[in-house]
Parts: sequence; C-alpha cells; structure tokens
Amino acid sequence: MLKEKIAKLVEKSIKEKKEVLIEKPREKSHGDYSTNIALKIKGNPMENAVRISKSLDSPIFSKVEVAKPGFINFFLSKEYLQKQVKEILKQGNKFGDLKIGKNQKVNIEFISANPTGPLTLGNGRGGFGGDVLSNVLERAGYKVDREYYVNDTGVQVKKLGHSVLKDSQAVYKGEYIDKIKVKGKDPQEVGEKAAKIILKDIIKPSVKKMEVKFDTWFSQKSLNVDKVLKGLKELTYEKDKALWFKSTKFKDEKDRVLIKEDGEKTYLAYDIAYLKNKIDRGFNKLIFFWGADHHGYINRIKGASQALSFKGEVDIIIMQMVRIFQKGKEVRMSKRTGSYITLDELINEVGLDVARFFFLMRGVDSHLNFDMDLAKEQSKKNPVYYIQYAHARIFNILKKSKEKPKSLNLKLLDKPTELALIKELIRFPEIIEETAQDYQTYRIPQYAVDLADSFHQFYENCRVISEDKKLTQARLSLISAVKVVLKNTLDLMGISAPDKM
Repeated sequence: MLKEKIAKLVEKSIKEKKEVLIEKPREKSHGDYSTNIALKIKGNPMENAVRISKSLDSPIFSKVEVAKPGFINFFLSKEYLQKQVKEILKQGNKFGDLKIGKNQKVNIEFISANPTGPLTLGNGRGGFGGDVLSNVLERAGYKVDREYYVNDTGVQVKKLGHSVLKDSQAVYKGEYIDKIKVKGKDPQEVGEKAAKIILKDIIKPSVKKMEVKFDTWFSQKSLNVDKVLKGLKELTYEKDKALWFKSTKFKDEKDRVLIKEDGEKTYLAYDIAYLKNKIDRGFNKLIFFWGADHHGYINRIKGASQALSFKGEVDIIIMQMVRIFQKGKEVRMSKRTGSYITLDELINEVGLDVARFFFLMRGVDSHLNFDMDLAKEQSKKNPVYYIQYAHARIFNILKKSKEKPKSLNLKLLDKPTELALIKELIRFPEIIEETAQDYQTYRIPQYAVDLADSFHQFYENCRVISEDKKLTQARLSLISAVKVVLKNTLDLMGISAPDKM
C-alpha cells in the first residue's frame, strides 16, 4: 500500500510515537498525498514540516512541498508511476488484494426478509450492499460468511397464516397469497408451511436472480431460546408475569420484555439466542444490514452482545428508503395491499448490472431515488453503460492490435493524461482498504466512474496504436492495466465486464 509506504517514511523522521495519517488532497495543486503530522507533534508546525520534508529521500516522490500552517504535500514521480503499470499487469486479478483482515472470521447478515412475500426494493438495497461489502472484505483479507436469517416462526409467520386462511386477522394480500395452498386451521401452523413455500418458490429464486450466494441460510426455528435466556439469569427478572431483560445496563432507554405474559417470545428473545449462536460459531466481527425502522434497536443488540460477553465487533448498517421515479413521478408501492414493485420486476425491467450499480451509487444511510428513465438509457448518460463501454473499447483495441510487447519502455508514458490515468489505477487498493474500514460501498461505483473518466480522457488525447512501435507497446500495456483494474472493480460490484457493447 502506497499510503503505508509514505507513512513509514515520515515516521522515521519524527521522534514521537504518533500515528501518521496520509490523505488525498481535494486540490491537485496540493499534491497527490498529504499529511498534517507536523501539526500533531511538539514544536513549531512549519519548522517541523520543513525538517520532515528535507529528511525524505525516496524515488517515490518527484517533490515534497510544505504549505501553511504545516501540511506536507507529496508529489509522485513519473518513474514510480511508470513502474506501477508493470506491477498491475504482474498481479492481474490479485491486484488490490490486502492482508489487513488477517483472516479474521466475519459474519455478514443481509436481506433476511421475513418469508411473508416477494423481495422488495429495500431488500435489494441490503442485498446488493451486503454482497458487495462481502466481496470487499474478502479482498481485504477477511474470511467472510454471508448469512440469511430466515424468520420462519413467531408473530410475522402467524400473520402470514391468517392471511393465507383469509380470516379477519389477514394482513398480507396479493396474487402470491392466493396461489398458496396449505391445509390446516391453526394460523401458526399454516403460516410456517406457507413460509417454507415462499422461501423456496419466491425468495430463493429472487436471490439467485440477484446473483447473491449465501453461505448460510439460518432458520430461526432451530434456536434454543430458553436455554440461552437461562444463561442470562443475572440480567433478567420477572415482572407482571413477563420475563424482562435489564437492557438499561447497556445504554438502552428502558428494560425490554423477552417473554410476554402469555408465554410468547419477543423478537429480542430470538435475537439474543441468534447472537449467542453466532458467537459460538467463532466469528470475530458481526455485521448486520437493517431497515430504517430498526434504528432504535441498535443499543438493544449491542447490549445483548455485551451481556453475552462477546469480545468482537458488532456493526449495524441502517439502510434508508428506496423510491422509484419514472417520467419525473414517483411510482408508489405497498407490500400489504399487494400493489408494489418487486425486486424481480425491477431487475427484469432494467437488467441486473444496472440495478446493482444504481443501488450502490449512494450510501445506504441516505435516501435513494431510482431513476428508471436513466437506468434504461443506453448512452454515456448512464454511468453503467459509460464504464462498461470503457472496458469494451479497451478489449477491442487489444484485439485489433498486432503488437506484442517485448522489451517495454514504460518511460515513454509521460504525458499528463497518461500519468493521471496511472494515478487513478493505483487508487484501487486504497478504495478496498477504506471501504473495508468504514463499509461505505458507494465509494466503489464512484471510483469506477472516475477510472472510466480518466481512461476516456487519455483515449481522446493519446493515440494508442501509432507508427511508433515502442510507444504503441507502452500504451497497450497501460490500457491492459486499465482493463485489469476496471474488471476487478466491476467484479467487486458483481457487474459484468463486456467485451463488446
């Protein structure tokens, strides 16, 4: 990692034990990388910065500048950038692989929609987000387990039973309910049978259409809730004939019911048992994708993990709503009335590649307005088309070229757009690292657009195949490196890298 290399060079120049943060400046005039370490150590910041900059001697830099009030700005050398082309080609699809995860076991639970109906757009957001984050963490060196938690018992399933029986307590409606034929009179029993049908015939086919592969489909019914709750004796108490969890000990606003007066277990009771199961499976990190209406549930789950003496990390990603717009108007939907757009319908309408990209374009913590008209556009206006076209164009150039690089002279790659393109290429491992740390998967489609931009600018300014054979070979190597990184980026998002458009 280049940032680590620069940080280590700076660390040698300071006597204090301080973390050296290397960042990319927003303004290109401020260098390719920058650090504010001179402001964090003892002494005059500007004098510190000058002293540190003078002590740095590395072929990585063309120059190192100092800026008020004490920033140190690093400019990468042409020689260093030119060498990176060969390095990318050497690593191929492994370019971007990191070891920061140290093979730690991570469980990522996403989608986990109740088996009471088709997957909705909100499920798609969590589905694509969870899948891509899994890809990123695997690239970063973690051992990832993708998990779908099947809520195949409890209140929601009982409501499903009422809906199938079409009695006075029916909640779910729609053509899919009418198609479910289950014998029985008990709503819970009917609901559990119906849930199995929905999981097998509706949800799993939808997940397959999304091209998401789960390592584990975990059944809620398999949990031994009573045994787990008995193990929490000191953190539970009885009141009003119900069993309560002392969640206020873990920053919750009030204690929560685990078992109701009528003996029915709450969601929290099941979730605590589920947490215990994950902990027993030896995961170091637990990541959950939840809907916007679950925000108040965070402290309860984190508190439960503390009660279970979990020493690892519990990270909860809250997703905001998705709205579909067509011809400037919102397309409304309601799962309960049976009037809604399913995820299957959306994928059928715009294609999987576009659906994935558009869901990933914005951070899951912000609302997403899905523009159907733009999604169907097959031009540069559509970012998916724009990125894939860059890959197809490179493939076509390489296919037509008769030049086979022998002894490459990469020093010929010295034009501004060539160097700018290489700088974009070497950002890829940084994108992996940053996303593995903060889970902001929207960074990947943004990077894909930036890389495609940089390539198209290079293509407009530099003729790849010319009479100069050595220059042709150097530029063919450069676009080959672009093809490698572009495909690696598309692979992360689960989007195809076409050879022609």
